[in-house]
Amino acid sequence: MFLFESISWQSGLMWFAVVAGLMLINEVTRSSKALSYLFYIAVPIALTLFIWPQTAGANSSTGTWFHWVKVYSSLAGVLGFMYLRYNAKASKNKYLLLFPPIILSVNILEAVIRDFEVYALYSGDNFGTEINNIVMQGGSWNIMNGIAGILNILAISGWMGIFITKGKKYKDMIWPDMLWWWIISYDIWNFAYVYNCVSDHAYYAGAGLLISCTIPAFLMGKGAWLQHRAQTLAIWMMFTMSFPAFSDSSVFAVKSSHSTTALWAVSFLALLSNVLLIVFHIYKIIKNKRNPLKQEIYIDELAYKKLLLKK
Repeated sequence: MFLFESISWQSGLMWFAVVAGLMLINEVTRSSKALSYLFYIAVPIALTLFIWPQTAGANSSTGTWFHWVKVYSSLAGVLGFMYLRYNAKASKNKYLLLFPPIILSVNILEAVIRDFEVYALYSGDNFGTEINNIVMQGGSWNIMNGIAGILNILAISGWMGIFITKGKKYKDMIWPDMLWWWIISYDIWNFAYVYNCVSDHAYYAGAGLLISCTIPAFLMGKGAWLQHRAQTLAIWMMFTMSFPAFSDSSVFAVKSSHSTTALWAVSFLALLSNVLLIVFHIYKIIKNKRNPLKQEIYIDELAYKKLLLKK
């Protein structure tokens, strides 16, 4: 295949199982404070003390600084969002509601830095360098995708418009200005990042993980994409830190094709989509005469208006 080596029927079925599993855990923890405490506090503490020192050590594919930072930053996001969702005073504090876009921007920036790092360390070798079971190939694709990530950060808007729903079962963190064009541009960029920097994990950690939070954002929990993203990312990072062989050497593992053409193509698509995103974003700012640092931009969009009804 263009992006990956051949995908067996076992790996094909497992991809759907991974997506379904992430969506299921996201949904049950979304509706239960007690299960959220279990999955995002108790389980990570136990894994940090007893599992990860062995499974995510120096010789593991998940033993890099980035994986350790990513698992804890994703968990920090989940816990911060839980505090906003379940604390009445916090949910009305306009300064605390700046936390979601800040941590989102920081997470994107972490990946941008890693893209540039891979370019600096591993460019010039078309066959790649194997580091702890992951083939690293640096090239112009890293630069393109790094720029795409920066544009994606610049297109984040509606920082002051986030609110928490008041339902008995679901207390979702709704971001009305985060609509499908930003989410899709993010998904393309993030897949390209994973494909560039963790290439042999991109089948699950790229495509599968992104689908698992995008489906709920469009169907079951509209407007709460960032909440879905943080929870599914935290779940996946905990799993992959605990079982790195799943994506590395198990019967379900699917390796990247390591094609420089594929690397270039996905990063070019990410750059193109985010250039179009920022152009549209600027157009909306001018058209609606809005201050992107203080106001929502997409107030004239039907999708935005529908999300406001959840207040």
